[in-house]
Amino acid sequence: MDVFTIIFEKILNLHTLLALLMGVVGGMIIGGLPGLSATMGVALLIPLTFGMDPVAGLVMLTAIYTAAVYGGSISAILVHTPGTPASAATALDGYKLTLKGEGMKALGVSTVSSVIGGFFSGLALLVLAPPLSLISLKFNAPEYFLIAIFGLTIIGSLVTESLIKGLAAGVLGLIAGLVGVDILTGYPRYTFGLSVLESGISLIPAMIGLFSLSQALMQAEELGSTNKKQVINELKGRVLPKWKEFKSIIPTIIRSSIIGIFVGILPGAGGDVASWVSLNEAKRFSKKPEKFGTGCIEGIAAPEAANNAVTGGALIPLLTLGIPGSSTTAVLLGGLIIQGLIPGRELFTTYANITYSVIIGFILANILMGVCGLLGARYFAKVTKVSKAILTPIIIVLCVVGSYAIRNNIVDVYLMVVFGVIGYFMRKTGFHPAPVVLALILGPIAENGFRQSIILSRGNMLSYFFSRPICIILMILIVLAVLSPIYMNKFKKANMQQD
Repeated sequence: MDVFTIIFEKILNLHTLLALLMGVVGGMIIGGLPGLSATMGVALLIPLTFGMDPVAGLVMLTAIYTAAVYGGSISAILVHTPGTPASAATALDGYKLTLKGEGMKALGVSTVSSVIGGFFSGLALLVLAPPLSLISLKFNAPEYFLIAIFGLTIIGSLVTESLIKGLAAGVLGLIAGLVGVDILTGYPRYTFGLSVLESGISLIPAMIGLFSLSQALMQAEELGSTNKKQVINELKGRVLPKWKEFKSIIPTIIRSSIIGIFVGILPGAGGDVASWVSLNEAKRFSKKPEKFGTGCIEGIAAPEAANNAVTGGALIPLLTLGIPGSSTTAVLLGGLIIQGLIPGRELFTTYANITYSVIIGFILANILMGVCGLLGARYFAKVTKVSKAILTPIIIVLCVVGSYAIRNNIVDVYLMVVFGVIGYFMRKTGFHPAPVVLALILGPIAENGFRQSIILSRGNMLSYFFSRPICIILMILIVLAVLSPIYMNKFKKANMQQD
């Protein structure tokens, strides 16, 4: 039986198809609910994948990722409230079209653009990831140490407005990652005499607490406040744009898809950066730039094609080098590790059947997302009306059940609650939980690589690191990653003021 037949069978498996559908629909709902995010959805549903076939589980998670990014455009267009940060740029022109009574057309343009952007990024993932994974074969202890530091630096510096707060959150995760038995001496560290902590902080309860429970607590806090109900105008007209209109935005969609893939490959940049960059480029190439911000379909097509193209682009460094391209792929890294899959060359050799099945599943998820989006646009709009009084208790229950289900251990629930409270106070004070989770994953890798490097260098670490070309490249990238948020924040602020 050849590889293609095996992949074909894995994809057309009933469990995989159901997981794909669940991921797409669930992701669109999560993305459409303001306050929820793709990261939170993936973190919340990772426990479900623990007992699933690796292909079905990972296909579901990647489907949630891409569908949630698209789903954020629903509330951005209809009520001027971006469901995800990546949809903020879409709200500018999308809501103006809704006010004109063309909300259905706006949703249609968003759907088509998102599908094309996501589809192209899936093809890029399929083509670029295997050859790039060859680089990982040249990695040894020093490279693993530096690439772990690189991963920590880029996420910690780009997920928040403050570089200091982002790095501080990463340090908190590193401290939590030290809990357990020392990897070389076997001596317990920071366990406070509790035997349950000798195996370290369990990753999944920590992720669920930091991302999901903390958000539920934030929503619970808002229940007492008198919020205005979001009014959605009656949706009418056709969903698909006319051929003449679609033809006019094809160059914008292709250009924005390329931008999104490139930004996605750059670890830490994210869909919000790609959206603003592509919107800026669309205006620059447009013959009538003054139309942007007044209800222009190009102003929807550009950011939506770009932010969904980021999803596949962000998976490229994740699968090949273990570097997450966004906060959501940082959580997906945990999902890979739970399934016993380590990013690198082995994913494309030993576990090629699983990896290629997941990539093809990701491409199919984008196509299915388009079908569901076009057929259900009128109905998915109602998602934005779901009350937080209903949503918050459901999230809390799922947090508790998901944490307990991993090992059937009540201690994991306690850990989830502790990290949920920590995540709540972090959000309240302007910190982001993503660096904490990433540090929990990459911290032990960095420590192991560093201590092995000390032994290999025989006390001469500096010359040992500078004698290795990949180490020099990684050190340069680390410096650039620390400095890049300053430029990125200025760029985004300049674009937002301009619009």
